[in-house]
Amino acid sequence: MASIQSGRRANATTMRALFLIPGGNAQQLQAFAAVAAVAEQLKAQVHVVCQAASLALWKLQPAVEKVVAFPFEEATLADWANLLGTVREPDFQLCVNRAQGRQVDLMLSMSHIPTRVALKGFSATAQVKPSANPWPNQDWEAFLKPVGVHLDAQSYRLALPKAELQAAAKALPAGDGPALLLAPAGDGQDWPLDQWQALPQQIRAKLANLRVLEPTGAGTGALQRAALIANADVVLASDPAVIEWALLLGLPLVALGRAAETLPQRPGLQALGLPGQLKELGIAEVMAALGLG
Repeated sequence: MASIQSGRRANATTMRALFLIPGGNAQQLQAFAAVAAVAEQLKAQVHVVCQAASLALWKLQPAVEKVVAFPFEEATLADWANLLGTVREPDFQLCVNRAQGRQVDLMLSMSHIPTRVALKGFSATAQVKPSANPWPNQDWEAFLKPVGVHLDAQSYRLALPKAELQAAAKALPAGDGPALLLAPAGDGQDWPLDQWQALPQQIRAKLANLRVLEPTGAGTGALQRAALIANADVVLASDPAVIEWALLLGLPLVALGRAAETLPQRPGLQALGLPGQLKELGIAEVMAALGLG
């Protein structure tokens, strides 16, 4: 923490923090609470480096000043050199790094950032003690403790623009019945497609006015997709990113194929089905998890 404070005295402007976050959309969303905590508690302007496919997500996080696209898995030496130039330009006092490897260590060791937090690597000035918390959002606290930041991921909620929420509400199916959002992962380990398709009719036998939502669509941007999810009354999902959206928005959720210990403990949240074994799950079990058994 001393190096951060020294950096802030040397630079009269607002402190700047850099997050290097590899992984897909789900991994990015899991970091939202941590980034917000650093911005609030250290009064920091935050820059995030992530895969290009996730840039739009971070534009929804008001704590982030700038997002930089970087191909972590396919990066060349030229890519790392360009990233070094990018992160050297602002006066960063802190880097929270979730990437690993010799190239990222070389880049960070030449970056002049005084405090560099990572799980391991020779560039780290503070090495993280692995957390025992299996919920990825709260596991981020291990990366924040070295700089004195507390994380309560359970209480964090992402606020979306009111106008976008209203626009999404107007686009919902007609009626006043409960809105169930269905979000299959669509991979080889998912709940069978015919089960997803048969479920709404089974539910309508008990709730005739059920409205069904799907979080995908041609031309749908990240903000519009998030606003649609936020308008759901209940989310049933195996899609990893939609599960994370439901958690950030505080929605009732049945998460298929997600181990219960990797989710927070709160009312309205349930894990169902073992990872990799969703094909054995019956509609009756899903109905019961939705409170319609």
